[in-house]
Formats: sequence, C-alpha cells, structure tokens
Amino acid sequence: MTTPAHSQPQLAVVITVFNEAENVIPVCQELGSILASLSSPNEVVIVDDGSSDATLEKLFEARRTVLPQLRIFSHSRRLGKSASLRTAIQAARAPWIATMDGDGQDDPATIPHMLQTALAYDKQCKIPLIVAVRRHRRDRLSRRVATLCANKLRSFILKDGCPDTGAPLKLFPRDLFLAMPQFEGLHRFLPALMNRYGAQLVCLTTQHRHRLSGSSKYTNLGRAIAGIRDLLGVLWLQARARPSGYPTEL
Repeated sequence: MTTPAHSQPQLAVVITVFNEAENVIPVCQELGSILASLSSPNEVVIVDDGSSDATLEKLFEARRTVLPQLRIFSHSRRLGKSASLRTAIQAARAPWIATMDGDGQDDPATIPHMLQTALAYDKQCKIPLIVAVRRHRRDRLSRRVATLCANKLRSFILKDGCPDTGAPLKLFPRDLFLAMPQFEGLHRFLPALMNRYGAQLVCLTTQHRHRLSGSSKYTNLGRAIAGIRDLLGVLWLQARARPSGYPTEL
C-alpha cells in the first residue's frame, strides 16, 4: 500500500547505495511489488552515499515510474554504510525499520513475513530483532569463506547467537536503533548490541541471489581489518554498557 504524505506508515524499508545506478530501478520495482501486498501503509527511504555515477538520477526516475512512496536523501560525500543507515532511519516516519541492500542480492519477498513475526512479538511486549539469515550464498568462494570465518569469530567472542550477523535483511524498532551508540561498522553488530537493550533475536531464512550488476565495494582484506577493529570496540561496549532497555513514551 502506497503511503499518502499525511499518513503514518507502519514500516519503512531503508536502503543505502553507493554507485548502484544499474541496480536501482530493478530493485525498486521488485520492492514496490512486494510492498503493494501489505495491508498497512509503508515507505521506502534510500540514501545515496556520495555516488559518483548516475545513482541519484536513477533514484528520481524510480520514484517517478515504479516506487511513488520512495523518499530520497543524498550525502555530498561518502560517509559509510552505518552513517547512511542512521540518516535513513532518522528520516523514517515508521516505528518499524527493515534494512536491505541495493544490489539485488536480497529478496524483499521475505519482508512481509519478517514484519508479521515482529508484530507478533510486539503483542507479547517483547522487543524483536528479526534477521533473515542467508542460505546458499551466491558470493564468490573467497567472499563466502571470509564471511564464514568472520561470523564464527564474532559469534565466539560476542556470543550474539546469530549465524549471519552481517545479513543485510533485518527488521527492528526504529527507536531501538537510534538509542544505541553510533559508529561506522554498527550495522555488522546489531544482534550483539541490540541484545544489550533487551531485544530478542529471531532468525528466519531467506534466499540469497547474485548481484544484478557491478561489483562489491568492499575487499576481503578491507572488511577483515575494519571488522577486527570494530569487534574490539563492540566487545568493550558489551562490557561497559548497562542499558536496561530503551525509553518509550507513556
């Protein structure tokens, strides 16, 4: 269901993109067809993180032609995925946030089931973090091996209970994300950090597809160096943070 400007959406799908001009329109078209099946109002928020190609122009075209509920934001320079997610989530008007990538590898057909699961937990006064775990990864072998090692290391050190903590498809309360300390790399550690705020991890399965076009913006070495540094920071946050929850208006 498309959300009129004056309506309060229930769900915001947020996507960050960097030089994804060839993928923007097919991703938006598929996402729009999935969201049209929802009975509740929704919105899509996409942040262009300083792209140097025609990504921004393609986003405007997507809003005109296939995704009228799309809201577009742009960074003048590249700030990173976590900063872009914060931009999108701060701008979102919906209480529930679903995240996904803009390269076509994620299957948005999983989102309605994720939302239903989250609402069921919410009715029980539980705070859910829904993670769509990718099965049968379609990345090249070196990327799959690097991701497997990273997930095992994170799971061993952080005890977050998530087999695929870097999975792009996640769904959680907007206020929960904004209550957490913000740093670049945050998006890779949401299960461990949100657990400190009382969130219950729920893992669903989803298919993983080949990237539509282009190539990944991250190298295995770069991801490993950043991941080890961030892992130590998150371990410190786990040890020092004492949140009992996140504030809600009464």
